[in-house]
Amino acid sequence: MLIVRSNAGSVIDIIPCSGKGIDELINREWLLTNSRGGFSCGTIAGCNTRRYHGLLTGTANPPANRTLGLSTCMETVTIHGKACDINTLEFEGCFAPEGHKFLNGFDKDVGVHFDYDLGQAWLRKSIYLMPDADGVAVVYDFHDVKCEMDIAVRPFVGMRDFHAMQKINDDISSELHDGGICVKRAGDETNELFIHSDNMWFEGDGQWWYNFLYRKERQRQQECFEDLWSPGVFKSHIDGPSRVVLWASMCRQGEVPPTADMDIDVLLDNLVLRENDWTRNAGSDETLKRLFAAAGQFVVERQIEGKSSYTILAGYPWFLDWGRDTFISLDGLLLCTGRFDEAASVLTTFAGAVSEGMIPNRFDDYGGEAHYNSIDASMWFVHAAFEYLRKSNDKQTFSEVLLPACREIMERYRSGTRFGIHADNDGLITGGDKETQLTWMDAKCSGTAFTPRYGKAVEVNALWYSNLCNLAEYYRDSDDEQSGYFGKLAEVAGESFCRVFWNEDIGYLNDCVRPDGEIDTSMRPNQIYAVSLPFTPLSRGQQKCVVGVVERELLTAHGLRTLNAGDRRYIGKYAGGQFDRDKAYHQGTAWAHLTGPFIEAYLRINNRSKESKKKASKYLAPLLDHVVGSGCVGSVSEIFDGDAPHDPKGCFAQAWAVAEVLRSYILIQGS
Repeated sequence: MLIVRSNAGSVIDIIPCSGKGIDELINREWLLTNSRGGFSCGTIAGCNTRRYHGLLTGTANPPANRTLGLSTCMETVTIHGKACDINTLEFEGCFAPEGHKFLNGFDKDVGVHFDYDLGQAWLRKSIYLMPDADGVAVVYDFHDVKCEMDIAVRPFVGMRDFHAMQKINDDISSELHDGGICVKRAGDETNELFIHSDNMWFEGDGQWWYNFLYRKERQRQQECFEDLWSPGVFKSHIDGPSRVVLWASMCRQGEVPPTADMDIDVLLDNLVLRENDWTRNAGSDETLKRLFAAAGQFVVERQIEGKSSYTILAGYPWFLDWGRDTFISLDGLLLCTGRFDEAASVLTTFAGAVSEGMIPNRFDDYGGEAHYNSIDASMWFVHAAFEYLRKSNDKQTFSEVLLPACREIMERYRSGTRFGIHADNDGLITGGDKETQLTWMDAKCSGTAFTPRYGKAVEVNALWYSNLCNLAEYYRDSDDEQSGYFGKLAEVAGESFCRVFWNEDIGYLNDCVRPDGEIDTSMRPNQIYAVSLPFTPLSRGQQKCVVGVVERELLTAHGLRTLNAGDRRYIGKYAGGQFDRDKAYHQGTAWAHLTGPFIEAYLRINNRSKESKKKASKYLAPLLDHVVGSGCVGSVSEIFDGDAPHDPKGCFAQAWAVAEVLRSYILIQGS
């Protein structure tokens, strides 16, 4: 039986390690991250089930240009001539070896830890990722050793783009280097992988191993088999309580490997210091500490013109920094956690990238030009800038850096910018056409746009109105002319918003109004922002109707559905190939981050009463349980099936999901 513990040491689950228990073990994942955008991740079973799973994924151009360096290791402990393989690998039709059968416990703190009962000894395998460099330590601690034994560790190497898959080739080579090995890929001068140990010796034995199976890729109907190169084996003899450490790191050719002189105790101290920094404002609340630690994993450095600044990664394992996700996440990840310097850096980074009144929807995976293809990302930036001002009281950064960017965005949205985005005669924002997907519901595959929302989208205009009110209020005591200007724009937009979006016949807000006047009355969660944002044009009665219908028709245990189950287009399971998954993405799939605006709106219309907080706590509880109990231990998944039991899907750790769960928890706990 496997005992799963939280970072506080309490038992959160017990799972059988044989039979059907393996399915649960390989569906639970773990994640470690560094400040560069690099990461280490895998499953509790120790078996890689995704192309993205690996002990070390590094970044050549932080946080972009990611390379999966060290994939996994074959770990064999030999006792009295009998081999005990503690790792688990999957091939077609079988697990070989089945190390999970020796697994007795798993827990996560600043690293992840696997406890194995070998009969003649207990072995704790720990994985620690260096906080500020692309390096990993795999630590084998033997205790209660009853006889002599040997351990052999065979590393498997990818050295490939982390999105790609590898087949046998002649590009990978290795050579001895300072008691270990250096692995290179021909034509790649940006990455070298160094593997070494101070207490194991290396024996060269180069081998290709074929057809590792990644079942998550198969489920997604993508390429699911990979070949991996192994340069040889690291070995050590154990005759008592011992600690054996395997180091791996990545760096550019000619640079000193970051793990070259690293001491494991120093690494542990550094990781504890980082965790304490992440959670310094959480007090003694263990739930808050856990959420603060989860939040810290998404805040990384980005190199821009040789200078380092902070940014927020949208999700692991595959997303980089997206504008929309960044500014929906910023409040929960950085403002609620009191990390105002990092928040200012993130805002400043994007403020410097404003182009034609738009911030980038995302930066490129490979360090290329930024992508400007979102209608709402810029609105979220303005909202986040004002939230930063309210919570940090940093008037200088706001007035000198953020306000000019906010003004440029609002003026260009009013007068016109890319994709036909502009303020219509009624003062509302419209934009896009049949060929574009500019809102967050942007899934499109093989030429099919599954949620066409061009024209006037409800959440875009809720943001537009609230941001105009923010500007009018900001200038109220310092510039009557500017305050009046933005106040008048807000007044016109507010009156039009109620006229265009409030639908008396159905009792909630229209989702979108197209340029030809066609009204989309789909029951979607986008309308909740018209209640949750700082300023709303809706009457009290209208606000209650919106919250009521969302609560009744869209709320699940793990977020809001993107479409009500009674709609003929509703898809309750997010599964299948790319087309089917994209089709379901915003047609019923539940999104964890939408819990934030719902809870904020719910508390607001109920005057933050004790009873409303109690009920909101019940709504949030399943997601708090999810942080420790299912999906990725210590984080929140991107999406969940709209149908029960609402299995987690998509990214196993998503920034805005963590941010909004954290923000919701604080809203409920607050006065």
